[in-house]
Amino acid sequence: MGTCVRLFRRLRGGIWLAVGLAATACPVSARSPVVVELFTSQGCASCVKAGELVADLAARPRIIALTFDVDYWDYLGWQDTFARSEFADRQRAYLKPLGVHDVYTPEVVVNGRRETPAVDPQAVDKLIQDAQHGVQDPPQIIVRKKTLAVGAGPAPKGGGEVWLIRYDPREQSVAVKKGETRGAVVVERNVVRELIRLGAWRGRPKTFRLPETEDASLTSVALVQGAHGGAIIAARKLQ
Repeated sequence: MGTCVRLFRRLRGGIWLAVGLAATACPVSARSPVVVELFTSQGCASCVKAGELVADLAARPRIIALTFDVDYWDYLGWQDTFARSEFADRQRAYLKPLGVHDVYTPEVVVNGRRETPAVDPQAVDKLIQDAQHGVQDPPQIIVRKKTLAVGAGPAPKGGGEVWLIRYDPREQSVAVKKGETRGAVVVERNVVRELIRLGAWRGRPKTFRLPETEDASLTSVALVQGAHGGAIIAARKLQ
């Protein structure tokens, strides 16, 4: 995220005082990390090996790789153990902006701007390379113990949204016992467990309260994104 700096407040007499010692701001004259979202399902035969892609991406610097398990294939006989309806809703929100006719798996969405089937690693790499030369100078994301602040910056057309995503960075192995993928062991990484919309952002500095989680092992990510499935303009892992 670039060099992190402490925030300072100017007092009378030209004295500068450090404030918010638990807070850091990563000014991103450098670009934000590339966000790669995999939409997948344990019950989808084409998705069994999709987790290998996320495992590879998770090991690369300046990439935030996320696995969203969707529930619309559950009717095939296997109830995906990580799926939530809101994850499928997030994928559907991308349909119109990305010009996709219908949801499918395994799908990769890069920075909310472009998508490709996850079965084509070369196409995924090309989208990531293109994204690394994308938007510069995104708004700062400033983290304190219980709050998250987004700095000023150009807002997307139609306004922006701030999202909090919490995922499990550990490898997850699931033995599928029913349905199309019966007998397969599906291995997943960076499985999203919580997807929370913190609120709207319209280009002016704004602070949001961070909700607590009962699972301290989860890793948190904040995204600033165009509304209704728009492009991601800033991202940061929260420490």
